[in-house]
Amino acid sequence: IEQFLDTDNHTNNWAVLVCTSRFWFNYRHIANTMSMYRTVKRMGIPDSHIILMLADDVACNPRNCYPGTVFDHPQKTTDLYGDNVEVDYRGYEVTVENFIRLLTGRVEQHTPRNKRLLTDDKSNIFIYMTGHGGEDFLKFQDSEEINSYDIADAMQQMWEKQRYREILFVIDTCQANTMFSKFYAPNVLSIGSSKKGENSYSHFHDRDIGVSVIDRFTYYNLEFFESVDMSSKHTMADLIGTYNATLMHSTPGVRTDLFARKLEKTYLTDFFGAVQEVELTPEPFPIGQRQEST
Repeated sequence: IEQFLDTDNHTNNWAVLVCTSRFWFNYRHIANTMSMYRTVKRMGIPDSHIILMLADDVACNPRNCYPGTVFDHPQKTTDLYGDNVEVDYRGYEVTVENFIRLLTGRVEQHTPRNKRLLTDDKSNIFIYMTGHGGEDFLKFQDSEEINSYDIADAMQQMWEKQRYREILFVIDTCQANTMFSKFYAPNVLSIGSSKKGENSYSHFHDRDIGVSVIDRFTYYNLEFFESVDMSSKHTMADLIGTYNATLMHSTPGVRTDLFARKLEKTYLTDFFGAVQEVELTPEPFPIGQRQEST
């Protein structure tokens, strides 16, 4: 019972999944994001705790020879789009301003619930971003950029406003590791696909679709997650231990200095799994007993 009385335990998990690219030739970035979406849902995080931001909808693109679908593998065994996808920000709603407002909670008063990150100081948040980037920046829809300072300051605001307990920040883009180099908020674990001066590379060119359908870094992360379920005892150290720069064609980076826990003690389900909410009451709850009316 001590784990339930521990005020430091987190009580809920959230995921913020962001694809910043549009246009058909960036199909793989949408597939990256949709693959992560499928994974966190399979692990138990409900749509009510997932914020999905897609800058484009390749499923309905006229060039798509498989209309209404998104695949991350040439074998096309899994339709990532399916019939149970809830996109919270789509198209031109995916902007730097909206992303920062989402993280910091500074949204307009009329913003619907599904566009709000309703976290608290007991929340663990998984933030995944993918798109085209460079040293200290990530492009949004080829029209604007977010830089490493923007995200660093947003996370510090989140900490000051008690909007999270821990954050796992994962980014798949060129020179990805530079995007978390300026972070200074506590309890943030960061993982990137490539070091400064390196590109991140695509994987699986599909001859039917005519483009690449996933990026290497995301693919090998997902490959590991296929062996993980809600009851798994795999840790972040297990995941990171599988990283192979030869297979990924880039050098993944991990920043742990802001993160208080050891990776060997941090379960994947601390970020990717569902958390059962338990309410303790001072008196026994009268299960099966008839309540007296007043």
